[in-house]
Amino acid sequence: MELIETLPRCTPQNSESAHKTEVAHVDIALFNGFALPKVAAIIEVFHKANALTASQRDGRVYYDISLLSAAGGRIASSSSVFVWTDSVETHRGTNDRHLLFIAGGAGVQQACRDERLSSWLRRRHPFSEIVHPIAEGRQLLEATGLPSRYCPLVYGEQDAHEPYARPPLTEAPTAVSTALRLVEEHLGPDLARQIAQSIAPERRTPFSNDMTRASHQVSEKIMASVRWLEANVDRPISIDAAAQVAAMSERNFLRRFKSEMGMTPSDYLLRARLNMSCRMLVESRLPVDKIARRCGIGSGGQLAKLFRKYLATTPSDYRTSKAAPLSNLS
Repeated sequence: MELIETLPRCTPQNSESAHKTEVAHVDIALFNGFALPKVAAIIEVFHKANALTASQRDGRVYYDISLLSAAGGRIASSSSVFVWTDSVETHRGTNDRHLLFIAGGAGVQQACRDERLSSWLRRRHPFSEIVHPIAEGRQLLEATGLPSRYCPLVYGEQDAHEPYARPPLTEAPTAVSTALRLVEEHLGPDLARQIAQSIAPERRTPFSNDMTRASHQVSEKIMASVRWLEANVDRPISIDAAAQVAAMSERNFLRRFKSEMGMTPSDYLLRARLNMSCRMLVESRLPVDKIARRCGIGSGGQLAKLFRKYLATTPSDYRTSKAAPLSNLS
């Protein structure tokens, strides 16, 4: 697919006067098994833009956010968090400005087979100024023969004072970078900078480096299996299933994964589970046993055994040593 395809109205020459006043409709296409964190980050950007303009300016809402799925109703993310969505078949587009984001996640293969979602994408695509797939979300576009459409304003010379980095032209921008750039274009750099500075970076854990240490060239097939492993840490996973995601034989998959990622798929999965456990211990008040189950580790006793082996501490002691202020916990 082409990296950038844009509509004329996204160019700065003819967008400035119209974009300053109109409501932008942010349509986010979801499906069962979608990956929640990146979708939540996009929603946070636009919600904060609305909150800041309401408190600092004219009280208007500039972003109308719609969560959409094929059938509507309650759908489950890959982390078993449920969200409520409107049906794409009943959702009515408008002639206003539309920004379309398409979620990624482990459920994308099934979503690609849902003709309701594909038909809606074909109808909505021509009228959306931005069509931004997130990770595996681009498979939905590929299945319908549609290109991504990234805003060209994400690219260009980097201002030394920019609070967020712009990617090189050959690299697709992150969804959050796109959202921030759109807010900057729409409502100004000062407000975009406030939002960027208020978005908390993902908390690092002792396993964060393990999750990112890979060879410089990771193939798309192996990266797809990596995302699938991370999205399914809470479930029993077989190597054969991960190999199928990568469209490889099990033997070839094991060889390629270790070569490109620097560890076996089983080791990567264990570190992904421990990485999530560390974050949940610090970011929630959930009991250790419940955290263990949500991270696919089985029991608090097994999690404690792994913590003693890899971190020479217990989950409770780790939580105490890394505790955030209570006001930051939910």
